[in-house]
Amino acid sequence: MQFPATPAISGRNNRAVNSWLRHLLLVVAAAWLTTGCTTYQQKNRIIAHWQGGDIQGASAEATKQADQQARGKDGVVWRLEQGATLRAGGKFAASNDAFDQAQAEMEKYAQAAKVSLSSEGLALFSNQANFPYEGRAYDGIMLNTYKALNYLALGEFDKARPELIRAYQRQQDAVADNQKRIAATQQAAGEGKDGAAINRSLENPGLGTALTPVTGNLESVRGYADYVNPFTVFLDGLYFMIAAADHSDLERAQKSLERARQFAPQNGYLKRDLAVAGDLLHGRKLAPTTYVIFETGCAPLRSQLRIDVPIIISKVSYVGAAFPVLVFQDDFLPQLTVTNAAGRFDTALVANMDGVVAQAFKNEMPMIITRTLAATVAKATAAYAVNEQARRQDDVVGLLAQIGTAIYELAVNIADTRTWTTLPKEFQYCRFPTPADRRIDLTTPTGLKISLTLDPGTINLVYVKSVNRRGPLLVTQFRVK
Repeated sequence: MQFPATPAISGRNNRAVNSWLRHLLLVVAAAWLTTGCTTYQQKNRIIAHWQGGDIQGASAEATKQADQQARGKDGVVWRLEQGATLRAGGKFAASNDAFDQAQAEMEKYAQAAKVSLSSEGLALFSNQANFPYEGRAYDGIMLNTYKALNYLALGEFDKARPELIRAYQRQQDAVADNQKRIAATQQAAGEGKDGAAINRSLENPGLGTALTPVTGNLESVRGYADYVNPFTVFLDGLYFMIAAADHSDLERAQKSLERARQFAPQNGYLKRDLAVAGDLLHGRKLAPTTYVIFETGCAPLRSQLRIDVPIIISKVSYVGAAFPVLVFQDDFLPQLTVTNAAGRFDTALVANMDGVVAQAFKNEMPMIITRTLAATVAKATAAYAVNEQARRQDDVVGLLAQIGTAIYELAVNIADTRTWTTLPKEFQYCRFPTPADRRIDLTTPTGLKISLTLDPGTINLVYVKSVNRRGPLLVTQFRVK
């Protein structure tokens, strides 16, 4: 970093200038060292491999980062990326190992969850990315969902059961947990030394207008009930229908499938599965059936947007705030077609992860706003104090202080853009009677075709993953019953 040349100053001011310069250089250096002026998305090299169809490269990069950052503040998100990329590469046991490590850290954070801005000194005066990434509610839900799928692929069916139960419980707990965190954050901010200024900013009618660029693109995305992931609900119903140990499992399956159908009322396959669950409750047996689950596209990324928020605290060099913004990914295959001797079956939507992530983002926004405003007010107040004291020393010292504090605020004005980037955009599925010759063809709208012979079994599951329209289809099949 280069600084403006210092004007010649003589006599009594030399020592003051040197003292302030040393102080400002330390402050600016600390800002650059703690934040690096880069966001998670700028540091994340997994995305390029992932979106380019290089699953092995994405997995290698994710593993490297996860191992290096295991004990750092970003350890959880790197482990989530590692788990997803290993899973995409068919390394199901290694994927679960990564998810286990992520879950262990998330549980530590959950047990020690005490939101206190006053005790988060570094993050308060720098940016939200300096808080540990504890894992969002939908992260935990998808973590357990993926673990259940991994166990099914490994043939360890009984181990999938507790994962689905845990995923269900996470959905139940998430609403109350989020409300508690928002309340604790707002209380801590209001009770701090800058509480009055923060509250005035939160109550300012102009705040909503200023934040329109941050939240404006969310209006077009249909969200789900708070923290519900319809794919997890569907998988819960499918598992407890197929692997039912008793009547209560079948009742659970019926309830989950009914909920999943409420989220995707146009999906005729869900209607059929719901009818099958009812038949099983009346003593009928499962007919040979094949399920094709299609995971397509990429979930939203987080970028950052620097905006001026309505905070006025005397005369400071730079007042602004950086907020995360969801960036939706539209490069995806909208459907997968399955053909066999019995006919043609197009996959239908079960869950839109854009909606899941967008709803969670909306729920998180009050806490993001409060923390960001608290940091902005704290930095602005500190900058004003430094500038005023420097100005009383000398006009030139005041100018240097003003430049230094401006650089500092710019350096630390970074939004928290951490998010699980290797999640899909949509989950879809289709079901059909298993053909006698056990042969099926998978075809994409772009003309890519894969022929497959199903393994022996009463219930077969074919899992297909596509990251974008140009990439390969990653196909796994396993027998569920």
